[in-house]
Amino acid sequence: MYKRTYKSIAALTIAAGLGLALTPQTSLAAEGDFSLTVMHTNDTHANVDAAAKRATLVKQIRSEHKNNLLLDAGDVFSGTLYFNQYTGLADLEFMNLLKYDAMTFGNHEFDLGSTSDGHLGLTEFVKKAEFPFVSANVDFSKDALFEGLQNNEYSSTAANGEIYNGIIKEVGGEKVGIFGLTTAETVDISSPNDIAFTNYIEAAKGAVAAFEKAGVNKIIALTHIGYDDAAKYDNDLLLAEKVPGIDIIVGGHTHTKLDAPKELTVNGKPVLIVQANEYNKFLGQLDVSFNTEGVITDHTGVLHDVAAVETPDAETTKLLKPYADSIEKVKNTSTGKVAVEGLNGGRGLWGVRAGETNLGNLITDGMLATAKKIDAETVIAMQNGGGIRASIDAGDITVGEVLTVMPFGNALAIASVTGEEIKSLLENAVDEFPKEKGAFLHVSGLKYTFDGTAEAGKRVLSVQVKEGDKYVNLDNSKTYKVATNTFTAKGGDGFKAFETAYAEGRVSEPGNVDWEMFIEYITNLEKVNPTEEGRIKVVIPFNDVKEADWHYSYIQDLFYQGLSKGTTDATYSPNKQLTRAQATSLIVRALGLEAKGTAKFTDTANLHADTKAEIAAAAEAGIVKGVNGKFLPHQAVTRAQFALMLNRAYDAKSEVDYTVKEKATFSDLGKYDGDFVKAINMIEELNIGSGTDGKFRPTEGTTRAQAAKFVSNFNNLLK
Repeated sequence: MYKRTYKSIAALTIAAGLGLALTPQTSLAAEGDFSLTVMHTNDTHANVDAAAKRATLVKQIRSEHKNNLLLDAGDVFSGTLYFNQYTGLADLEFMNLLKYDAMTFGNHEFDLGSTSDGHLGLTEFVKKAEFPFVSANVDFSKDALFEGLQNNEYSSTAANGEIYNGIIKEVGGEKVGIFGLTTAETVDISSPNDIAFTNYIEAAKGAVAAFEKAGVNKIIALTHIGYDDAAKYDNDLLLAEKVPGIDIIVGGHTHTKLDAPKELTVNGKPVLIVQANEYNKFLGQLDVSFNTEGVITDHTGVLHDVAAVETPDAETTKLLKPYADSIEKVKNTSTGKVAVEGLNGGRGLWGVRAGETNLGNLITDGMLATAKKIDAETVIAMQNGGGIRASIDAGDITVGEVLTVMPFGNALAIASVTGEEIKSLLENAVDEFPKEKGAFLHVSGLKYTFDGTAEAGKRVLSVQVKEGDKYVNLDNSKTYKVATNTFTAKGGDGFKAFETAYAEGRVSEPGNVDWEMFIEYITNLEKVNPTEEGRIKVVIPFNDVKEADWHYSYIQDLFYQGLSKGTTDATYSPNKQLTRAQATSLIVRALGLEAKGTAKFTDTANLHADTKAEIAAAAEAGIVKGVNGKFLPHQAVTRAQFALMLNRAYDAKSEVDYTVKEKATFSDLGKYDGDFVKAINMIEELNIGSGTDGKFRPTEGTTRAQAAKFVSNFNNLLK
């Protein structure tokens, strides 16, 4: 075992001083070992409002740990009005103030490449940085704007405002090597233009060799390749496995929340991976000890909750105020229109990267309306879900909200593509479903249906184009004019058919900016109340569940969430009653619970191992209790029992017991005690489930269809 534990009050002191409830152990070096604290951020995406609280954390940690580094793993650009207004320079002022030691480039740092100024904004960001950038697999040489900024070397005397393959920092008398990597996926999902990306594994091997030649045996990879992202591109787990010699990987890109460092063993030596989620929500702290050979002997890690800081740093607060005041003015400028309902730009399954939403429909409708004014032959509009960055609340729609939804300032493009090419675009959009994908396409003037279980590239089942007041089947040989944004029109997000059309001169660029088109469109609407219209449909494989059935959407949701399967590959058996074991499994999967031990019930020994573990997890969370030491796994679960299990699950997940607002009016609860009545009240009040004709029917068994409705609504409520 390499890991040794040494207790310290350092982290406890930090937490107490900041008013935080964080009490992790912090590693201390054994005699002769070297201790290092690595503070890290990633994917902050212009969430500048958190700067003062982050500064409090950084200053406090530095005061407790003299051997420290502060690193950023990329994607400072894009995401809020701060970026729209200041193109990264607001973020940079606070990074300079906090004296970051190094940053690598995220894919969003290249978003400005699609603008008329190209990467001028990025070069200004680099030049004004009071720290160096590390990037071992990115070649800037073909973009003249970067002339004189990139140094293809590993430097111990790195200058601020310049780019290096890697740098050597001296910390506490010890040399620490830091090199950077950026995902090759950037070519598909951003606008790097002439900037090229080399193989990350080869670049990393070269970095390790260079550091070792320079006598450096403590090596940090500062990466924006994703913790567990698509292996066809790159990710941190593969990097650790394939490149011996790296000690720490400080990562970004997948927005992963690693509450504790991921520990791996490579060639008999430990490797640690850390990542701090997103949007300045957390500051990562990794305390690590190395022996004289540069091998990690001990470590602890924690993510500090930035929002929980009670006292924002005064110096940073003062610097932030003029920026925040300026942004507040933009935020509060009204478009003059009101959203009748909330406009969904959220994430997750059925969000903008994996489903039709009312906001996606509204954006594409506005895009198509604008395009028709320019070219009346335009019949379709397509918007990639990755370009929709936020929701809009019901009520007054402000300019600030619109800019937050569409922060990239993408311009309108109109492409002439064949029906066959349109089908290929849609295949690319859904090839990873139900996994979220920025390329997921929202549409106007078009409807499409796909099978999310089919082989990638063969998922789209039908496509229809709107002609007048009706939809007709797509003609593969016909040419259609399609409105989209210039990012996708040039092949962004992997749209090869658009890329080909652009290269062949089949794309016009009228230049209308997305957020301006949106505001103009909603201004001319009588009311802003878009709906989901069935423009995008995904089928499920059960022949006993029809689209017209009341339970279809709930079963569809649980199936693609991976929470519920059919009784066979082709049947769901919606009217079959659920057993206590099946009900428990469904709830445990929805909550993502894992058992710490084994359940003590006397009648579960012969169950499948997974089912036993799920019952144990539910028992540990207080969701199930059994009867006289037995669980009765094969007994049908009644509607009242299922309601009680969901109530306990709600209390366990929220860590607050649900308080009933009004007593349910069901006429058939007379013989039930307070716990059951409370649970049934909760089911009704939170719209998780319902009764019929004034009755809840508590003694009836819960069918698989009813359970699907309850758990689908419950799961979405908790999200």
